[in-house]
This record gives sequence, structure tokens and C-alpha cells, in this order.
Amino acid sequence: MKSQKSKKYTLEFPIKSSPVILYDFLSTTSGLAQWFADRVSTRQDIFTFVWEDVTQKAKMLEQKENELIRYHWIDSNPEEYFEFRITSTEITGDTILMITDFAKPDEMEEDLLLWDSQIHELKKRLGGL
Repeated sequence: MKSQKSKKYTLEFPIKSSPVILYDFLSTTSGLAQWFADRVSTRQDIFTFVWEDVTQKAKMLEQKENELIRYHWIDSNPEEYFEFRITSTEITGDTILMITDFAKPDEMEEDLLLWDSQIHELKKRLGGL
């Protein structure tokens, strides 16, 4: 049986925060450790994320202050990444967090639930709940 190819997907979450504060939560070890992982450390552009007994490393591929940050899991397909993009709605100016990620079709539902849970935690930390 051949392995399934991951599919790219994008999620959008309204966030009650300024892009400057939100960006700090997406791009710094202290910010990411508040909602994304239990512990986060960095050396140059390699971030180490720890959840209980699981450790994963990601390389920061790209960043634009207060707009975009893109990471690549070191042990995943070279074409895959996960990205946080901060935009705002034209009419109301509300801040929107767009997340782009990859998942295998049979893991998609689990991935979506995990992002929902993590963004819920992020919103709690930002005081937006």
C-alpha cells in the first residue's frame, strides 16, 4: 500500500488582538510556549517544540514582521510547511489569523480539531475569550 500524500489546507480564525501582539505569540519562544507547545527553545532559526514526551524541531523559513511566519518540520516532506499569516478584514479591520498546514487525508479531521484546540488556547492567552 503506498503512503498517502499530504494535502494543503488553510484555516481562518478571527483574533481579538493587534497584529503586533499576535505576531509575538507566533514568532517567539515565550509566545509559542504559552499556547502552541509545553516548551519552546531556539538556536539560530531552528525551533525545538516539546509536548509532554514528544519533541519536534522546525526551521523558520520566512518571516515578515506582524504579517507572516513560516516553519518547516525538520522530519517532514521538504515541500510541506506550516504558516501563520496575519491579515485584517477590509470592512471592520478585525484581525484574522490564517493558518496553512499539510495533513494526510485520514489525519485531516484530527489535525483540524488540534488547531481548533490550540487556537482556543491562544485566544484565551490573548484575553479574547
